[in-house]
Amino acid sequence: MSNALVIDCRSVTKSYREGRSTLTVFHDISVELAAGETLGIVGSSGAGKTTLLNLLGGLDKPSSGEVHVMGQNIHRLREKPRAAFRNRTLGFVYQFHHLLSEFTALENVAMPCLLGGRSVVESRQRARDILTRVGLEPRLEHKPAELSGGERQRVAIARALVNEPKCVLMDEPTGNLDEATAAGVQALIEELSAQLATSFVIVTHDSQLAGRLQRVCRLEQGRLIAER
Repeated sequence: MSNALVIDCRSVTKSYREGRSTLTVFHDISVELAAGETLGIVGSSGAGKTTLLNLLGGLDKPSSGEVHVMGQNIHRLREKPRAAFRNRTLGFVYQFHHLLSEFTALENVAMPCLLGGRSVVESRQRARDILTRVGLEPRLEHKPAELSGGERQRVAIARALVNEPKCVLMDEPTGNLDEATAAGVQALIEELSAQLATSFVIVTHDSQLAGRLQRVCRLEQGRLIAER
C-alpha cells in the first residue's frame, strides 16, 4: 500500500440484514485518491453514494474490505482515536449543515480547531480567515437561524476546511447554493487542491461541479465505474 495515497479503499462491500434477507448496497469497490486529487461520485438517488462517503470517512464500517486514510486502516481504530484522527485528517460537508444553533458562525467554524487542541486565539483567527474566503466576513457573529440556507452551507464548508485537512468529503456541497456562490465554492476547492494538496471526494448531482473535478466515477448497481 502506498503511503502517497490519501485514501486507499480496497475491495469494500457493504450489506445490511433485512429480516432473513441480505441487502448489498455495493460490492467489491476499490478506489484510490492521491494528494491534491479531486474525485466526483455521481449516480442515481439510493445508489449508496452517501453510504460510501461515510465508509471512506470512518463514520460507518464496511461488511468486508479495508479503508486506509494516510496509510491508517481507519476502521481498526477505537472510537475516540478514530474521532481524533478524523478531526486532524478529514473534513466533512453533508447535505444538512449540522451547525450548532447556539453558537455563531465564527464559533461553529472554530470548534474543530479547539477540539484539536489549538488555542482560542488561533482557532478564532483560522475561522475568521476561512469564513472570509467563502464570502461570510460580514456574518461572523450571526447564529445559524440568522443566516440564509446558502450562508449556513458556506459556514459548514468553512468548518470542514478550517483545519486544512488532507481530504474533504462532501455530499452535495453546492446543492443549496445560488450559481454565483456555487462557483465560488468550486474555485475554493480548486485553490485548496492546488495550493495545499487537499484532496476532495464529492458526491454531486451538479454537472458543472463534476465537470471541473479531475476524476468522476458513477456508482451504479453496486459497482463504482470510472467515467473519466
